[in-house]
Amino acid sequence: MKCFIPIVLAFATASALAAEPIQQQGLTTHAEVPASDAANLPVEKLGPDDLLGISVYDSPELSRTVRVDADGNIRLPMMRQRILAAGLFPYELEKSITSALVSENVLVSPVVTVSVVEYRSRPITVAGAVRNPLTFQATGTVTLLDAISRAGGVAENAGSSILVTRAAQNASGTSAPLTQRIPVRSLLGGEDPSLNIKLDGGEQIRVPEAGRVFVAGNVKKPGVYAITDGAESSVLKAIALSQGLEGYSAHTAYIYRAEAGMHGKNEIPVDLKGILNRRVPDPPLYADDMLYIPNSTGRRNTAKIVELSLGLGLGLASILLLAAQ
Repeated sequence: MKCFIPIVLAFATASALAAEPIQQQGLTTHAEVPASDAANLPVEKLGPDDLLGISVYDSPELSRTVRVDADGNIRLPMMRQRILAAGLFPYELEKSITSALVSENVLVSPVVTVSVVEYRSRPITVAGAVRNPLTFQATGTVTLLDAISRAGGVAENAGSSILVTRAAQNASGTSAPLTQRIPVRSLLGGEDPSLNIKLDGGEQIRVPEAGRVFVAGNVKKPGVYAITDGAESSVLKAIALSQGLEGYSAHTAYIYRAEAGMHGKNEIPVDLKGILNRRVPDPPLYADDMLYIPNSTGRRNTAKIVELSLGLGLGLASILLLAAQ
């Protein structure tokens, strides 16, 4: 029994000595940067306002989450210089941080890991005539159809085009907004796959509402009608949308249009009879035009006289027949 006690003490001492080098090597340190689902984010170039997780092995005082500032830089404690992050992939930023730590004599041989906690430098905004306007971050591959789908699709009052605005460099090397017009029908119908452009972030997507024309006067269904097949409609299309003409329409209709630099609206006479008989071209109607089709008082009065005359003639004929009997 006396011999057993020294053996146990010796074994415990040896175990403690064996464990001490492991602790000194840092193998028992816990994670300085909390785990996050953001570790599964696609690898993209970094930009202003992105949130990064910086982990420096065995240096908890340097490990933290930092947000890229408006100039595209990050700052770590105990370091005099800021480190450029914008335009770099995470693995490239790891090399930059490692070099900075060594050059400023903070660490001799640092092991740095950079992960993206949140992307906020690549916003895509979808607004206008869509079901659910929104702004989201472009992570991974995003196309125009993806963006429209995220917004719930185009609304019923959507126009014929989608406007995509993005920053582009001009000849002088400065950045300027460039707007591209995409036809809605061609995009959704898949007629031209090149219209489904790739989005990199920073784009503004606007779906303008369809233009409207107003139809009034001697038609079966006066009202306001959307121009969904292009930038313009026509007189015949407007008449068709309003379910046709009523009886005794005048031969001349009128388009009321607001012209630039004019107060009020300009009145444009239209040869309605010639259009219906295909003797003159069908004039265009633009957004906010009003088409007014008056009735023909003379034609209506003539019809009433003929109707009355026929009624009187039939009445006299009936009287003569009865008298003859």
